[in-house]
Amino acid sequence: MADRRDFLKASVLGASALALAGKAGASSIPAGKPVTGARVVSTWDFGVAANQAAWSVLTKGGHALDAVETGVMVPEADLKNHSVGRAGYPDRDGHVSLDASIMDADGSCGAVAALEHIAHPIQVARRVMERTPHVLLVGDGALQFALEQGFKKEELLTPESEQAWREWLKTAHYQPSVNSEVRSYGKTGMPGGSGNHDTIGMLAIDAQGRLAGACTTSGMAWKMRGRVGDSPIIGAGLYVDGDVGAATSTGVGEEVIRNVGSFLVVELMRQGRSPQDACREAVMRIVKRRPNASKDLQVGFLAMNRQGDVGAWAIQPGFSYAVCDAQHQDGLLPAKSVF
Repeated sequence: MADRRDFLKASVLGASALALAGKAGASSIPAGKPVTGARVVSTWDFGVAANQAAWSVLTKGGHALDAVETGVMVPEADLKNHSVGRAGYPDRDGHVSLDASIMDADGSCGAVAALEHIAHPIQVARRVMERTPHVLLVGDGALQFALEQGFKKEELLTPESEQAWREWLKTAHYQPSVNSEVRSYGKTGMPGGSGNHDTIGMLAIDAQGRLAGACTTSGMAWKMRGRVGDSPIIGAGLYVDGDVGAATSTGVGEEVIRNVGSFLVVELMRQGRSPQDACREAVMRIVKRRPNASKDLQVGFLAMNRQGDVGAWAIQPGFSYAVCDAQHQDGLLPAKSVF
């Protein structure tokens, strides 16, 4: 009971703690006890609302796979969120292209990349998983498949995103900004800065102990046309193993791909590491390989094992993650960091 009270206290104080978070910030759910019910976790502040949508599925006895799909559709549809979904900032040529992946505990998975004109890429990713022999469809082929599946083709470049793109064209300066996800989101100071390059990754375990994960993004703002990051790459932006746990990533996708980051986190948990220790080791692999570059970039990992224990770690301070379970539906915690 003491561990549970500590968790609830940390969740309530999570938002204010973000301002003070650094290497010493609290960042993991108490470990060592078997899961007694469902839990869902996701990256960044906008994960709170996404978690609540996923929770509505889990509380009805729903499958974790349905929960994560439902949950990440919330930021995909949020017109204030310029790093995920239909309001995402475009590439340097003015095209909004979306990436997404979804994965079940048995290894079933599907993904789409560089998908244009479809508002909910996570739904298309699930169709790839369930209705094709493939894992990943990209570009025009992904769009063709989506239209064949009955998805509506629409213009995703919103007036606000187009205005931001035209402002960017005046200088055409491209430099991803660390933790842009926690700035300039409407008037609330939440995710969505003009240099945004992020995603939402979500992991869930349902009342039957089944794990699943989803990851969706509009990718780096002002990216080169055709650029794809880690989010739709199984093993990089997302990985789920029902016998071990699940992991997802956030930040600069190229660094995650180079280290097959989410797969690495799950394998470290297989070797006996806690979710937090596994995330820390995966982050340190990036830092050790690129010690100079890592001072100017952000990568974070979020993980949950099959017991429902949760942990996270990032290169830079400022990465937060949302936690939702039967005791608390709006927990927000700061991740520990290297610097």
